[in-house]
Amino acid sequence: MPKIISEIRKSYFLNKYVIITPGRARRPRDIHEKTMVERTKPCVFCPENVEKDILVKQYGGQGDDWNVLVLKNKYPAVTLNNKRAYGTQEVIVETPIHGLEFGEINEGQIEKILRVYAERTAAISKIKRIEYILVFKNNGSKAGASILHAHSQIFATDILPVDVYEELKLAKKYKLKNKTCPYCDILKSEIKGPRKIYTDKYIAAFAPYASEFHYEAWIFTKRHLDNITRLSQAEFKSFAKVLKKILLKLHLLDLSYNFFMHQVVSEPDQHFYLKIQPRESIWAGIELGSGIVINSISPEVAAAYYQK
Repeated sequence: MPKIISEIRKSYFLNKYVIITPGRARRPRDIHEKTMVERTKPCVFCPENVEKDILVKQYGGQGDDWNVLVLKNKYPAVTLNNKRAYGTQEVIVETPIHGLEFGEINEGQIEKILRVYAERTAAISKIKRIEYILVFKNNGSKAGASILHAHSQIFATDILPVDVYEELKLAKKYKLKNKTCPYCDILKSEIKGPRKIYTDKYIAAFAPYASEFHYEAWIFTKRHLDNITRLSQAEFKSFAKVLKKILLKLHLLDLSYNFFMHQVVSEPDQHFYLKIQPRESIWAGIELGSGIVINSISPEVAAAYYQK
């Protein structure tokens, strides 16, 4: 049997390192973790149980007949009336059907959800002092989901997270040096190589070179757009198609995952993308102590799985 050699990889232009260790997946384990999920109360996102006083907007139909709901987060970490923790949080209920996973939703419904993200991003970005808007989804207990019914969230605040600030700073440094957007250059390279997952006229998806998570995937617009509100009709359709493709594959693996997209309100020159980070691998002593991540599933293997 040929020896499998580990490889230290640096992120494209960020100061992050990952050790890709294909052989580590074979190491012995005497612990088997089981995630036990049990609903103890009526689902608060099923049509008959939604609290009307937290409804922000309803899409499709009237009363309990809807396709997508936007709700105020009933237990927010930030609020607009608190100067010490300023911001707003919303919940997007993605389907009225309990138990339907995001990857199982049809492409038309996923496109509608993406458009809701765009509409709410546009509305929230107009709120005074809001600087950072994060659209995210926690799917599965290992990803932090506390309610089974398919939903995602929007978190917005006046604070710019350190990691996001660092990424913007290094992207600007790259652009000053090379006269091009780093992500535009990354796209051109990755869609020609072994980490490509999907590409068409509008969208490209790939497994990043220094993937921090098993089966991590990134989805980009090919046009240089700074946020989801600027997607065209064709780009929304294409984005929905590849997002469903990837999430359905993760559903078949029974993996929890997070996905997220950033918007910095005062920065018009970002390149819009969505990160999907499955949560099968557990960060332990090396990752938490050194900041260097160990990943036993190479991005090349992940991309090959998504392409099947």
